[in-house]
Amino acid sequence: MDGFQLPIPGLCRVGGGSMSQTASDANGYLRGSKLKDTQANRALFPKSTSQRIFEGPALTENAHFADKKSLLFNGEVRSVLKQLIGAGMQVDCIVTSPPFYGQRDYEVADQIGLEDHPSKFIDALVEVFYLCGQLLRETGSMWVNLGDTYWSGKGAHKSNEIKQGARRFGIRPQDRTGDGVWARPKQQLLIPHRFAIAMQEAGWIVRNDNVWVKPNPIPDQVRDRCSMSHEYVFHFTKARWYYFDKSKVARSAATGSKLPPLDSWTVPPARGNGRHKAAFSEELVRIPILSTCHKKGIVLDPFAGTGTSLVFARRMGLRSIGIDIKREYCDMALAQLQEVGD
Repeated sequence: MDGFQLPIPGLCRVGGGSMSQTASDANGYLRGSKLKDTQANRALFPKSTSQRIFEGPALTENAHFADKKSLLFNGEVRSVLKQLIGAGMQVDCIVTSPPFYGQRDYEVADQIGLEDHPSKFIDALVEVFYLCGQLLRETGSMWVNLGDTYWSGKGAHKSNEIKQGARRFGIRPQDRTGDGVWARPKQQLLIPHRFAIAMQEAGWIVRNDNVWVKPNPIPDQVRDRCSMSHEYVFHFTKARWYYFDKSKVARSAATGSKLPPLDSWTVPPARGNGRHKAAFSEELVRIPILSTCHKKGIVLDPFAGTGTSLVFARRMGLRSIGIDIKREYCDMALAQLQEVGD
């Protein structure tokens, strides 16, 4: 996508502070540890955003909800991200599941996911995550859950299939005639793959294309292909060296050593959350948040929905920021945050 290139680490740092300043801060921690002074080890001691910024009036006055641990915004995602950037916010871990292409109509203006061609959908996501990149600390990570879809080209939905009845809402983008290339009947659009490549071209580093395997998916009523039972959770970073603590999510080897988690996660899907038909599964955010957000860090979910990432972060004692365009979902997220308490 032209015009949305991620700043090159070290040449155009996002959010202020030079690379040498960051190294100097980390060196203070390294001198008190047994670790060697290397770039990889410096990344294990990231800076943190002050509580003064987190609770400052520039953010709290425009928030749907604000306290010392959580900020929740109801608004168009790009607009709110620009507000956060302007306030000097930096986050350490971004975990999110944006709307999937042509799967839901959230009945609000400026929503993402109903573009007339999948390439425009991918452009919109890359634009959103460019802004996220300006908020993400150099040592941070971003995790994006994304699923695929097929082009139909059949017009309005007519079958009695439960899964499709829940998703369809008149004429979806993929129900139209299409362009005969990407958009042609029965074509799997490969949106997660195209998105990941577009993100690489925008300057992001793809560390993993983790596969979320659903052990009990809602079956596709199809006759001529396999039923879909997986989605992707991409792990992106801005720089070669970044914060990652595998000890909190490690597997134990037979020798007793600790191994990193596998890149395939078998997690039952959430079956909706009240009036939200595509709720994020809390188990999906466990590895991203525990491994890439330090104890003084901040978790951001720019497509927060009912607040799964925020709720998990709050339970872990972490600060978090959520954004959603639909007020009803913000109210649902707020109710869950209040259940967790301080």
